[in-house]
Amino acid sequence: MEKPRKHWSTLSESGSYRGILLMLWLHRRFGRRFFSVILAPVCLYFFAVNSTARRASLDFLRRHHRQYPEFWSRPPGYRDVLRHIYSFGQAILDKLLAWSEEIDPNCFLIQNQPVLDEFLTRTGGQLIIGSHLGNLEFCRGFMQRYMDQTINILVYDQHSANFVEAMQKINATSRINVYQVTQLDIPTILLLQNKIQSGEWLFIAGDRVPVTGDRTLEVEFFGEPAPFAIGPYILAKTLQCQVTLMFSHRIGKQVNFEVVPFADKVELPRGDTAALQGYVQRYAAELERQAAKAPFQWFNFYPYWAKQS
Repeated sequence: MEKPRKHWSTLSESGSYRGILLMLWLHRRFGRRFFSVILAPVCLYFFAVNSTARRASLDFLRRHHRQYPEFWSRPPGYRDVLRHIYSFGQAILDKLLAWSEEIDPNCFLIQNQPVLDEFLTRTGGQLIIGSHLGNLEFCRGFMQRYMDQTINILVYDQHSANFVEAMQKINATSRINVYQVTQLDIPTILLLQNKIQSGEWLFIAGDRVPVTGDRTLEVEFFGEPAPFAIGPYILAKTLQCQVTLMFSHRIGKQVNFEVVPFADKVELPRGDTAALQGYVQRYAAELERQAAKAPFQWFNFYPYWAKQS
């Protein structure tokens, strides 16, 4: 009998609070080059002991190779998995820096500047859907450094909540609130509606299924159906607010940053599954477009295309 696959929420990603502080201290004391040297054996250990992450990485990279062979000079193997894990380790440091230090505007490589300019002039509340491709913390950090804006982060699992709370202790002046939402009940909806009406922004990731695993739709992603959460679109429909997609991922020493318009309002007629499927597929298609450019910035180290149990 096949062993049930673990749900992604059972896999800790961010480490302990002390480990987070240690990473930040090493960088501040010795610089990024030293940190990168220390990171290499840590990643090798992670590669050796975490078979779930190892297999999931190789599966994703091979799917990417099948869909976008022009990106590769050869089929991906385990040395590419090591590179993938190493990129994840570097991204964790980037998360810490995005929260704790001023971000140099020169590090951003802005895509679609007119779209971003229009986005920055908005004054109303809105829902921003991100992902675990690259570094969502750079998105949050970018917004907070250049706008006097309160940001509310909706997370599905305690691992993410613990990480963000640790970062808030590092940067006590942050105007970021964190809400763990395993389900969108009436009190939570009323709270979020109040925040939208006050002009605040809500951030939510669209690329992981809920902890309960039962509010998903399968849509085409890298050539095969994959389950995606429907919660962001149900929430957007309830809040009747503007919805924007936001992505950032590292390219060498720069951070590619892109804002993608999604919907002025999400319209979901009662019983119209096709409309909901359309919104989910649009998100998945844009996520694939972004991931196609930076496969080693894909940080979902679990069986993404498998049924979650």
